Amino acid sequence: MEKEKSRVAFISVLAAIFLTGFKFVIGIITGSLGILSEALHSGLDLVAAVITLFAVKVSNKPSDEEHHYGHGKIENFSALIETLLLLVTCFWIIYEAIHRIQSGKGLELNTIQTVFGFIVVITSIVVDVWRSRKLMIIAKKYKSQALEADALHFSTDIWSSAVVLLGLVCVKIYEWTHLPIFFYADSVAALIVACIVVYVCWSLGKKAVDALLDTAPKAETKTVKHIVKNFPGVLDYHDLKIRNSGHILFIEATIHVDSGLSLVDAHNLSETLEKRIVEYDEYASVSIHVEPHMKH
Repeated sequence: MEKEKSRVAFISVLAAIFLTGFKFVIGIITGSLGILSEALHSGLDLVAAVITLFAVKVSNKPSDEEHHYGHGKIENFSALIETLLLLVTCFWIIYEAIHRIQSGKGLELNTIQTVFGFIVVITSIVVDVWRSRKLMIIAKKYKSQALEADALHFSTDIWSSAVVLLGLVCVKIYEWTHLPIFFYADSVAALIVACIVVYVCWSLGKKAVDALLDTAPKAETKTVKHIVKNFPGVLDYHDLKIRNSGHILFIEATIHVDSGLSLVDAHNLSETLEKRIVEYDEYASVSIHVEPHMKH
């Protein structure tokens, strides 16, 4: 598991290095705010990808004397950092786009610049489609929030790159038609990119904060409640506690069983229930406490 997660995270870093350099060079050549904003975005993607690679490596370390629940929270923390980096990108894009619109500065491209602009954006879309799919497959396989955050991040990069591509098309349309609606196309495209980034920040940030604050995951809680409530021999239950730490789902509960059961039978019942929950989530760490059921 560790090798596969680390390998896909490392591939993501290499892809980020390539796209950042490529976009920056073409952005300077063309003077496109859309492409330069994408270059900055990819630069922060690179930082996020490096953080994710580090988080994935650390999160797989076993529990020790100081970290009784392992190191999985580093993945959630990594996802939160990625969110903050996205916000920095967003603020810069909004500032520059508004500045260009207020100053009345549009984007003018010659034929060579236009060709380079289209090449870099289309290349970015192709690379992001490939790596976002690769990351999401591994993220779902091992329930890695850090890799999932990277995958969602890069999937939105696809849309933001598509918006920049549309902006470049509109610029050329303005050059041919001189219609005012197309004059600020590049800046408007950059603002749309910023809106996409804000949305991603909200979804990623909320998920990361929920995990760091040990908010009980709704779907898992509902399923575990159903399993415990309907498990043969369980007469009642209370103190069900569920929280995520990286890819591990920690589950604790107290169940009530027939007071006439022997200690061995009660223990076997709790172990069987724990195994049933692990069947639902193979990465779950389950601890069941048993109490005799007292009739009121």
